[in-house]
Amino acid sequence: MKSTLRHDPFAVLRIPDFRLYVSARLCITLAMQIQAVIVGWQIYDLTKDPLSLGLIGLAEALPSIVVSLYAGYVADMVARKKIIVTFISVLLFCSAALLFFTIDISKWLDVYGVWPIYGVIFLSGIARGFMGPAIFSFMPQLVASKQLYANAITWSTTTWQAASLAGPALGGLLYGFWGVSIAYATDAVLVLLSLVFFGLIASRPLPENINPQNFKDSLSTGLRFVFGNQVILSAISLDLFAVLFGGAVALLPIFASDILDMGPEALGFMRAAPAMGFVLMAVIMAYKPISQSAGKKMLWCVAGFGLSIVLFGLSTNFWFSMVLLVLSGAFDSISVIIRSTLIHTLTPEYMKGRVSSINSIFVGSSNEIGAFRAGSMARLIGVVPSVVFGGIMTLLVVGVTAFKADKLRSLDLKNDSEEA
Repeated sequence: MKSTLRHDPFAVLRIPDFRLYVSARLCITLAMQIQAVIVGWQIYDLTKDPLSLGLIGLAEALPSIVVSLYAGYVADMVARKKIIVTFISVLLFCSAALLFFTIDISKWLDVYGVWPIYGVIFLSGIARGFMGPAIFSFMPQLVASKQLYANAITWSTTTWQAASLAGPALGGLLYGFWGVSIAYATDAVLVLLSLVFFGLIASRPLPENINPQNFKDSLSTGLRFVFGNQVILSAISLDLFAVLFGGAVALLPIFASDILDMGPEALGFMRAAPAMGFVLMAVIMAYKPISQSAGKKMLWCVAGFGLSIVLFGLSTNFWFSMVLLVLSGAFDSISVIIRSTLIHTLTPEYMKGRVSSINSIFVGSSNEIGAFRAGSMARLIGVVPSVVFGGIMTLLVVGVTAFKADKLRSLDLKNDSEEA
């Protein structure tokens, strides 16, 4: 039975609530990706300042980091579906506000500049800070067996990346052909659909907590668990620094507009390219999951990601840049799936909210902090040197991690899966 579950790539999709979960995640990710393209292009069009693009990431990351640890505690103490529905409602308000600012541009954006947009992004950062641990820990509750974890994670991440593939392209096309208001309206409708799908999922009781604690003690327990486990700590640290240094997404509006001399439609396709590589690799991994020598393969793939970013920074050809972005997504896919699988496998159910919040600070917020790093460095030393420097630093981080983290180097998911 275990062998059948492990090798059936569609097993988890036969669970009705998981199908609703995947549909909800598809809609909310499409919405957020469309919004990211619109906001990035709109702000750069208004300011022509690379630092303004970095500030988008900072405006979202800071509130998310501040609330993340408490959000993880809440996800272990409050029904996770309730948290998700509440904060998707907040994201719906944010999408509606961005649409309102655009329709009423003479009163808001002309008077206050881009600051109302930053304010909405700040609020959405709070909402996403609470949603992350809740969604991370709610998903395993929808799956009947631990033997399906890897299958569920593959489909969940594939759905997220498929939306990340389609969303930017759709956002760029909507903005380019129908204007900013139609693009923001589409964003709002997709958030509403996600809210409906999550609402239809049956609520799940919280896993039994064998050792109930107050916030301070609960947080300490979660931190001790993560920092006491070399495999988890090294895996999320590796992703933290790879994304922090290697992320070039925030600067794509500049590459599309100034370096490659393209428009918002091209930006949409460039934003979608890493997700294309991610989805293609994730589909392959659904049929041929990595088990043996997973740690070594993860390290090589993060190195491949860093090299792709270096070459992308040096490219002046649109199609070569697209290929490199696709490759960066393919390498990232393997790293993300391995890391998510081992965290779900090694973390007790009652602690997953707290561990997810720590993982979110390490990995999730590093995307936005990395965007600020890229934007601020681009202003100081130039766009291309900023991206090339980040890719080189990613390669150095892989080398240090490979030398220091012997347990990650020897990680074998086949043994861990059989023990679970």
